[in-house]
Amino acid sequence: MRSQLALKAVTLAATAIAVAVFTSLPATTQSSDTSEAESAVPYVLPKSGPFNPEDIKIENNQAITDWYRSSHADQAAEAFRHWDADEKITPVCSVCHSGEGFRAFHGLDGSAPGIPTEPIQTGGVVDCGTCHNAGLSEIKEVAFPSGLMHPVQGVEAACMTCHQGRTAGSDVVKAVADMDVDTPNPELRFINPHYATAAATWLGGYGGAGFHYEDKTYSGRFFHARPVSSCNSCHEPHTLEVSFEPCLTCHEGDSPEDIRISRHSYDGTGNTEVGIKSDIEGNAARLLDMIRDYGAEVAGVPIIYEGHQYPYFFADANGDGVIDQNEGKSVAYNAWTPRMLRVTYNWKLVTADPGSFAHNPPYVLELLHDSIEDLADPLAVDMDELNLLR
Repeated sequence: MRSQLALKAVTLAATAIAVAVFTSLPATTQSSDTSEAESAVPYVLPKSGPFNPEDIKIENNQAITDWYRSSHADQAAEAFRHWDADEKITPVCSVCHSGEGFRAFHGLDGSAPGIPTEPIQTGGVVDCGTCHNAGLSEIKEVAFPSGLMHPVQGVEAACMTCHQGRTAGSDVVKAVADMDVDTPNPELRFINPHYATAAATWLGGYGGAGFHYEDKTYSGRFFHARPVSSCNSCHEPHTLEVSFEPCLTCHEGDSPEDIRISRHSYDGTGNTEVGIKSDIEGNAARLLDMIRDYGAEVAGVPIIYEGHQYPYFFADANGDGVIDQNEGKSVAYNAWTPRMLRVTYNWKLVTADPGSFAHNPPYVLELLHDSIEDLADPLAVDMDELNLLR
């Protein structure tokens, strides 16, 4: 039913566009019953037909088609259907999960800027008015969860509002303050960076998305060579696909995943014939294994990660490899220590951005290295033997 409604909405929109341009068509395509005087006066619907769609030129028809097939318009996706049972999207979530909520947040609908005061009806998507609203040109900066106010221009405001995540490393610092690093605390809960955190990754240490260790320095915003130095210079704004051809000016490979930005190996394998994505994935996998070991050996409760079920990390108290159940519900992990929480947060932040290898590889490699190093001591792992580079 929702798909039918969405198709109907697009059809109505196309009809409206066709009607709007009808009066500008050559006289041969208008009704012979229409006098010259009448044709000079705009009207809502033509008096007679038939009219052939191929005779009506819509300049942005391809863009509309591309957008409708993209994930921003996928009305069947969890990103837009999560609130179906309630039939309303919570105000804070509506900012990025509906065009209406986004416009309200930035005051583009005439309201005062800020989180919408009321829930937003379900059924919407990231619509045309999200990125094409003329008011976007008036937005000069976007607030990040770390408190950073980052300057933006035009449509960057849309990208950075919704791809910054919901939390920052400072949230983790606050949550674990004054606690013993290796003692489980029942007050601790997993802190979720959220999803598709490309903007947070891109700004790196400057944006403060990750948990930063006090004695370390972190790479800032990933400045890339122009003209591929902004969101929509790499991603086609309607299909959202990445244009790989510009990459070949400086890089070799058959895809973005093949690009290697360094001649050094960061994951200890010594293999520099693969893309830097391989090093990131290798270190992320190693860190997750160490998180599991730490849960069982130090925190005292084995942990299971399930990426399709919130809050993603669950208890396995008896160590049988199956998530514990309580009255038919999965038991969220409940033996968090400050050390475990901060490394798990960094792991989730890195893996929540599937394009981290392109958005800011130095920063994510630093977060992974430092998190692995953090767990190495209580697990008696020799960092030198791992042969990792930071």
